[in-house]
Formats: sequence, C-alpha cells, structure tokens
Amino acid sequence: MKKAAVMLIILITVAFSLKEAGTSSIIIKGKASWYSQNDPGILLTTANMERFDDSELTCAMWDMPFNAILKVTNLENGKSVIVRVNDRGPAKRLNRAIDLTKAAFSRIADLDKGLADVSVEII
Repeated sequence: MKKAAVMLIILITVAFSLKEAGTSSIIIKGKASWYSQNDPGILLTTANMERFDDSELTCAMWDMPFNAILKVTNLENGKSVIVRVNDRGPAKRLNRAIDLTKAAFSRIADLDKGLADVSVEII
C-alpha cells in the first residue's frame, strides 16, 4: 500500500511538472468502458457526492484526484474527449483504466462496442 501511494505521488508530481512546462504526458494506456444511470447498482451520487449525470463529460478513475481534467483518446480512431474526474472506479479486477459516462464514451466510440483502447493524459 505504501509503495502504491509513493508511486501515485511521483506520477502526479511528474505530470504536474510536465504540465507547467507546457506539455502533456500520456499517463495510462488501457481499456475504457462506459456507465449510465440505467446500469444496475449505479448510485444517484458519484464518489465526490455530485449527482450522477451520464449526459455530462465526466469519468470514474481510481488513480486521479477529483476534478482532474483528462484527455481520453481512442487509439483505434484518434477521436478524443475532455473529461473531469468525479467518481471512482472502474473495478480494478476488470482490468479497465477508466469508466466514461455514456455521453463521453459516445464521443470517441460506438456505445455498442462497450470497450475501447485509449490513452489518458492529464490536461
């Protein structure tokens, strides 16, 4: 647990240093999924206690602080979307990097696909 916390602090420090230098860095490549208000088990509020709205451009991610602004790019088609972290997830056991709201995912991929290979950058 301590090792993970140290790595997270280093990652955030490096990312913010690069941001100050006028660049962004790819911090994660992985699978993106989407979630909506109609999914079973979805709560009315997000982890930071905002009302969940799947029409907003927000996301769930464990390794980023709330309100971090991220650029998520579909590696297959090059489409990207800017989202704000306001929730936690996805379940790490599912091997997904990020959960996007229905609205955010639909900007970069077909909802019927369900998953997309993406890169995630801090903006």
